Amino acid sequence: MPRPSGWILPKFSHAFRLGLALTVVSPLSVGIASQAHAFEIFGIRLFGGDEVDRDIIDPVDYAITLDTGDADRALSKSLERTSLLVADEEQPVSGDLGLVIKARDDRDRLIATLYENALYGGIVTVTIDGQDLDSLPPNPTFDRSRPVPVSITVQPGPTFTLGDVRLEGDAARLDPAEFDLVRGDKAGSLTILKAAEAIALQLKEEGRPLTAVTRRDVVADHETQTVDLTIAVEAGPVAPLGAVTVKGARSVDSEFIAYYSRLRPGQTYSPEQLRKAGERLRTLGVFSSVTVNETESLEADGSLPVGIVVSEGKHRYFGIGASYSSVDGGGIEGYWGHRNLFGEAESLRIEGAVRGLGELENVSDVSSLDYTAGITFIKPGAFVPSGTLEASIKGSTLETDFYDAATFTGKVSYAYELSDFDTVSAGVSLAYDSIDDAFGDDNEYLTFGVPIGYIRDTRDNRLNATEGHYGTVTLTPSYDFFGQTFFTSLEGSISAYFGFGEEDRFVLAGRLSAGSLIGGGDLSAIPATRRFFSGGGGSVRGYAFQEITPYSAADEGTGGRSYVTANLEARINVTDTIGIVPFLDIGTVTDNTVPDFNDIKMGAGVGLRYMTPFGPLRLDVAVPLDPYDGGSRYAIYAGIGQSF
Repeated sequence: MPRPSGWILPKFSHAFRLGLALTVVSPLSVGIASQAHAFEIFGIRLFGGDEVDRDIIDPVDYAITLDTGDADRALSKSLERTSLLVADEEQPVSGDLGLVIKARDDRDRLIATLYENALYGGIVTVTIDGQDLDSLPPNPTFDRSRPVPVSITVQPGPTFTLGDVRLEGDAARLDPAEFDLVRGDKAGSLTILKAAEAIALQLKEEGRPLTAVTRRDVVADHETQTVDLTIAVEAGPVAPLGAVTVKGARSVDSEFIAYYSRLRPGQTYSPEQLRKAGERLRTLGVFSSVTVNETESLEADGSLPVGIVVSEGKHRYFGIGASYSSVDGGGIEGYWGHRNLFGEAESLRIEGAVRGLGELENVSDVSSLDYTAGITFIKPGAFVPSGTLEASIKGSTLETDFYDAATFTGKVSYAYELSDFDTVSAGVSLAYDSIDDAFGDDNEYLTFGVPIGYIRDTRDNRLNATEGHYGTVTLTPSYDFFGQTFFTSLEGSISAYFGFGEEDRFVLAGRLSAGSLIGGGDLSAIPATRRFFSGGGGSVRGYAFQEITPYSAADEGTGGRSYVTANLEARINVTDTIGIVPFLDIGTVTDNTVPDFNDIKMGAGVGLRYMTPFGPLRLDVAVPLDPYDGGSRYAIYAGIGQSF
């Protein structure tokens, strides 16, 4: 018996399994036209036309009309995005029957979208070449002298709200309101599905790996326009982790992989701990993929075996690059690295750079160039799985507007993760500096430091955070052997993020940073490389690098003993890939241990973001609101990831 035209739910209590609706929510794979002689990057076509693939067997062109009736703008847009007939209108389908199949699929998808919006009484009517979809013969034939007309009409109908909500089984003790299941609220299908998943996850977090949703019944009453919901969950027993096995490892030691995952037999099962184990292994950089699998049944002793499957990437890498700045001239840089030096993900990186090539007045005068060279060794899982040992040696020469410095630094540090959010670190460093600055030439320093740090990171995404915060505190007692001077540097920073709107389309981001140099006698007794300057992409945009500083009577920048900077951004996603970011930066640097805020500088501007799989591409343009005489008038910054 054929279905009635335009699927309308009967006007009486109607029960259905919401799991069936899910099958039409997920995007379906369709043939994608090949595009010869075209090139795209990040989804942007750089050249090449929209050529239609005429290699499709028995191609049929069609013209689609979608009428969303009295749907509001948001629902209309959602329905348009859901329809594959609309999205693929420029691409032919294969045969007349292929058009019918695609139309039926579209109807299912549109009905699912109505369910997502709690519109269980909606009607979707589809006609092809003037004929109702359900009245077509098994092998239809259409007039192909022009694109076959396809018409879709959607009548959304009334919004349904939640009526009675019951949780059964091991979920009976839980409060439905904790999962956004509140009587009188909209009864969208995704809300119901997410609630069922969240209920199961909460029970799993009690250490019950066999938790499963056994029933999810939805009853829509068209007379009262309400939905009664029953969700039953069986949690099973609490289970510890069993044996942890590793597969796929070649040159990385399997025992180290299990050790670094921090999954131990006997631990109480936690899905979050398994997820974080995978994240830890991915951050090592030696694997192209990491999967942590749990079995679907327990062993005889009641434990849950866990399997880690890895695929190793290339361990050796190298690169070379070039850059150019209208201020600093050209530069070249290169690096070589190894991600698995001794078989336990130890990394070694050797790098070097030369900058200022375009500023040479004489080709033979290479002494005026800026050089950087260094080697860094990192040992993850040092002494304990949550510890990381790092050692580095770096040398550089640097010419800035306010000082010239030749620096050689050696450092050894150890970081320990207190929790998933908190890390402490401590180390020792020894630095030799030869500096020409506002206090004279050939000033030499040999400085021993003991950097001690703390980091708390609750961001949901390090490159593009929408919630959480990131805070750091660093205390570095230091002693200069040449000047016999003791001083201490104290710096702190806190960033916070608040997203709102649909899918966090709007994000407010703020950062406050401050620092102080304590002790050291005269300012000249502290190396210029340790004094505070502000200005540039990492602090107050619009001002040149290090432009914000106290100045001597001779109008030479000296650097300061303290600073405060604040950054405010409104990150607005215009589309799924494009965003704009108006921002305001504020900063001050003083020669007192405590900032006096007598000279506050502000920069403002707007940025463009393009979202990619590895983070947003950033382009910011800023101007100083109170520029220095002869100072910067504007600045442009580019990078990967948000500015903070």
